[in-house]
Amino acid sequence: MRKNPLHTQLCDQLGIEYPVIAFTHCKDVAAAVINAGGFAVLGQTQHPPDVIDANIAWMREKVGSKAFGVDLVFPASVPDSGAIDELRAQIPREQFEFVEDMKKRHNIPKWRNYPDDWNLGWLNKETPQKQLEVVLENKVPVLASGLGNPDFVLDRAHEQGILVWGLVGKPRQAKAEIEAGVDAVIAQGYDAAGHTGKIGTFSIVPQVVEIAKETGTPVIAGGGITTGRHLAGAISLGAAGVWTGTVWLASRESDVNMIIKEKLLAAKATDTEHSACVSGFTMRTLTSQWHREWASPQAPRPAPAPFQLLLFGDIKASAMDHGLENFMTEAAGQGVDFVKSMKPARQIVMDMVDEAFEIFHDICGQEDA
Repeated sequence: MRKNPLHTQLCDQLGIEYPVIAFTHCKDVAAAVINAGGFAVLGQTQHPPDVIDANIAWMREKVGSKAFGVDLVFPASVPDSGAIDELRAQIPREQFEFVEDMKKRHNIPKWRNYPDDWNLGWLNKETPQKQLEVVLENKVPVLASGLGNPDFVLDRAHEQGILVWGLVGKPRQAKAEIEAGVDAVIAQGYDAAGHTGKIGTFSIVPQVVEIAKETGTPVIAGGGITTGRHLAGAISLGAAGVWTGTVWLASRESDVNMIIKEKLLAAKATDTEHSACVSGFTMRTLTSQWHREWASPQAPRPAPAPFQLLLFGDIKASAMDHGLENFMTEAAGQGVDFVKSMKPARQIVMDMVDEAFEIFHDICGQEDA
């Protein structure tokens, strides 16, 4: 009999039952996925160090000795330091005036409370370094770098027994990180939510798998993956697991705003935009009036990071405070087409796994499944 196709190198590395990795900013989703036999990486870029420390303690209380990961970003093209107010004063005038005019035309009121946890942690290089210290001190089992080469932290992390993963959108990035010694690389396609490159998932994954052959580094497939068919396809391409994000946003445990959950459930793949208008880097998110404004002939080019993120943050805060649905958006991949109902995270894991097994059963026959 052939081996279980879903028991991969990644399962052995992490001590998990299924090679399904949830990238999520919600602790409840992360804990539910881990306790269902998968793995979760908790996005902590938006939090100050003390909150990250508390969230790590919470995760350990909920999952016990099971492994989990934390995702941070280390962008090279942002200022070395600077508080939000200091950086606001540096926003380029052309983009600032365009957004002020947008507010007037759409009668967008000022936000009442500006949350300090909306993906603003990487406005400078200083904050991610402070966040990183917390992860290292807590010996979190996996550190994932969502943006930027993590080669600078490999030695320290490995000394602490921490695995380091790098997320890439180009084969040359994968080659550099694998040669540096990362423990796994996430090959993320253009289909994905968030910051992506220009290569589709089914093109970049086998390219990176080929690069990783010599070292045996596990490759994790990301980008538009929301179903068991996607999971089976990724394994067939040589991936050791899948990196999933969009599918968890509308889960029962997710803390995403209900209006946005409903937008996700109604969305098609064509209802996402790959644009720099949210953060200054190309990023896939649900289409909104914000996207349409920046796509108009009158719009300037988006400001560079982190200034575009500050402009968007003001609008996002107002939209959430005042229920401006037209300006609400969320990072979402093209696999959103397959997200049709609000299920518990555990059920999402099991549905993906069951469907993948059915696919392999149909291909290989009963005796090999």
